[in-house]
Amino acid sequence: MRVKNLLLCSVAIIGFVTTAKSQKNEAPPEIKYRRSSLDVMLIESDKFPKKDTVIAAFNNAPFPDKYNDQSIGEKTFNPKDYPLTNEEKEKINKGKAKPGSSNNQNDISAKELPFQIEKYFIKNKIANKLVAKWFNRQPDGTMDMNLVGQRGSYNASQMEAEIAKKSARGTASLKDAGVELIGNTFVVISKFNFVPNEIAARIARDASKASAQKLPVGKEAAIQAADLIYEKAKEGYSVWATSYLYKLVWNDSIDAVFYNELWMDKSNIDPKRKEAFDNAKFFRLEYIGDASATGLVLFSLKEKRSEEKIVQIATIRTIDAVYAKLQKEYDVFKPKVPLFSGDPITAKIGMKESIEAGDKFEVLEQTVNEKTGLTEYISKGTIKVEKDKIWDNRYDAENEPVVDGTPAKPVLNCTTFSGGKKFYQGMLIKQIK
Repeated sequence: MRVKNLLLCSVAIIGFVTTAKSQKNEAPPEIKYRRSSLDVMLIESDKFPKKDTVIAAFNNAPFPDKYNDQSIGEKTFNPKDYPLTNEEKEKINKGKAKPGSSNNQNDISAKELPFQIEKYFIKNKIANKLVAKWFNRQPDGTMDMNLVGQRGSYNASQMEAEIAKKSARGTASLKDAGVELIGNTFVVISKFNFVPNEIAARIARDASKASAQKLPVGKEAAIQAADLIYEKAKEGYSVWATSYLYKLVWNDSIDAVFYNELWMDKSNIDPKRKEAFDNAKFFRLEYIGDASATGLVLFSLKEKRSEEKIVQIATIRTIDAVYAKLQKEYDVFKPKVPLFSGDPITAKIGMKESIEAGDKFEVLEQTVNEKTGLTEYISKGTIKVEKDKIWDNRYDAENEPVVDGTPAKPVLNCTTFSGGKKFYQGMLIKQIK
């Protein structure tokens, strides 16, 4: 009976595809599921230590594997090329303008940066380019549904046929793709800064010494301790990252205009439609919010890593940390992740996503609403991350140096959860607060 239920569930889940062999002891099948799509960019900053290494690390960092790669070739932009007018600055600083606020309300430039980013988006038609990538738009303006079909497990040819019949608004798969895929397209644009650790260490030392002067006894010992801590803490510097999250706006109105007025394929080339897409101003990115994270760069570790490698690791791990903060802070950006196994309950998610013992996840079953034809996610319960069973999937974790006297941790390839035995491989999980 259980096998029968699993087969029925597999049929109901769109996009649940396995591609592995069934023999015992072989690797479990790779699970294909619908991910949100993401493009990542870097804000050009003033010079700071190891800037070239940081930029190279960002450009060569592994792409976040919980998202589809929606890169359009734009990698960096300079805010200085998109200045705000005095009137725009006044509105921002008086709180009369959106999007949102910065983490640091006293930092005027930080408050203004999201607006400069939006100016960059508009001038360079970034939203138009993201839409164009979805439909494999060619120089002559023709498009196809291949990428949409691939990422959503739809029949691309059937979708194109429905568009040709002028029945786009009544086609469930087209509506579903808009909600599930195109509408979940994001851009994360990050800014980096490096702060010498010596500055913070010196401030902490001076504060400790000031407090030591007030001690009735043990003054000299406290001062010596402050100096010792300073010597250990002053090495290297810290990498700071602030990332700004934007989401492509895709609704029923845009959907209708796109298919009825802009879409064309090789069988129906229309220069007017090409021009209309090129000049379309209704494609846009909306600001969701921002988050910051920091990573420590030290050069006195007892191992053979070069200074450049240490900076690279710190940079990439800081990027991952700030993405994790965005995911936890903004529900719309949280990825759904498939269960790797049902007994035990495991998933390919871990320290890179800042998962901690006790974190809760909702377990979802993907189905199709018979009336609307749209994909729905039915809650089937909750699970909790087990202590000491969290996968260390941070960048370069396999080469992490072992501190003398620290017992070796078990090597894991996934994170284990507790919470029931009714779940199976391929069900989706999403973190909840």
